[in-house]
Amino acid sequence: MKKLVVMLGMLATMGAIAQTPTGPAKGMQFEHEADWASVLAKAKKENKYIFVDAYTTWCGPCKMMASEIFPMESVGNFYNSNFINVKVQLDTTKNDNTDVVKWYADAHEIMVKYSVRVFPTYLFIAPDGKLLHRAVGASDAATFIAKGKNALNPQTQYYSLKEKYEAGQKDPALLKALALAAVEAYDQEHISEYTNAYLASQTNLLSEENIRFMSKLTFTSKDKGFDLMMKNPAAFDAVLGKGYAKTTSRMIVMQEEVYPVIWNPEGIPANWAELEKKLAAKYPANGKEYAAYAKVNYLMSIGNWDDFAPAITAYMRQYGTDVSPIELNNFAWAIFENCADMNCVEQALQWAKRAMAEKEPNYYDTYANLLYKSGKRTEAIKAQEATVALAKSMKHANLPDFEAALTKMKAGQKTW
Repeated sequence: MKKLVVMLGMLATMGAIAQTPTGPAKGMQFEHEADWASVLAKAKKENKYIFVDAYTTWCGPCKMMASEIFPMESVGNFYNSNFINVKVQLDTTKNDNTDVVKWYADAHEIMVKYSVRVFPTYLFIAPDGKLLHRAVGASDAATFIAKGKNALNPQTQYYSLKEKYEAGQKDPALLKALALAAVEAYDQEHISEYTNAYLASQTNLLSEENIRFMSKLTFTSKDKGFDLMMKNPAAFDAVLGKGYAKTTSRMIVMQEEVYPVIWNPEGIPANWAELEKKLAAKYPANGKEYAAYAKVNYLMSIGNWDDFAPAITAYMRQYGTDVSPIELNNFAWAIFENCADMNCVEQALQWAKRAMAEKEPNYYDTYANLLYKSGKRTEAIKAQEATVALAKSMKHANLPDFEAALTKMKAGQKTW
């Protein structure tokens, strides 16, 4: 099945805020007060905190939350009972109605006062206007409710913890909670400070608790967790799963060392030999693999299939023993769609078969389609029937696509 892609959008901007229509009856209910002062007055009267969903009309994750999460009954039950909910728009458009325009002045004040720069941002505010907690980003319902619960608890409220820290409290429990809350609040200025302070208080950095902590707070090669992960991959993998250390450290290296080279603003073609030399010198254990991985993904992204096929087969021969199921599937599907060389297809079959260790219908579908492309029609039909059966048992969203492919296979039609 199609290459699986996970995308997270967090974009910075500035703009104006405006009220939006109330949600479905069973979901979150949003206020229609005339101004911010009226919202604060209502919060005081009802003795409730205020929840502000700060979003823009162009923000994809914001739209997902509005269409899929806010209307859910469980979400509505929690937020309606605990907060005065205000859903606000943080950009201006030519289609802004009078209600939007009325909020322009308040919008500017809120934006500046609470430093809203990423979307979606969730503000949790006391009736007196004091900011207690902040969270950002799209999430599933359970995680979104957890954000609200953190906002209700002084032990997890970001700004309450920050006040204690600035007043001199530095016990490990507070430092740990503060660092985690800083991530949720997207306070990039202080995350490292709190994280390093907590880790400095620990005698065993490789305990399960601390490894899990660092997995949530390692974003760059300068973070303490990165160096520990590079030197102790087995310890991290034992807690977080096979391949975690390599995948995470590689992602950081890609962001810092590779992407600026291959996606440079000037459009200068990457010197792969020079990049490999640089990475091998800086990361002796994995540098050459990082460069090979980068080249494979670059060729795939630009659709250079003539060079991709030999590059990916060479990469898999040398480094493919611990490739994750999702990457095995992605590589195999790219070969299925774009490679006419049957030797290459046969190799991709083996990758797809390995991915099937994880019972994901998309992976089963990739394997069946590769069988079909290689001319093994009877085996392919049997494999696709297994795909459909698994998808039905899981009520998988792509079931219609799997069934359509099976129909084509039985009719002898191409599926690519």
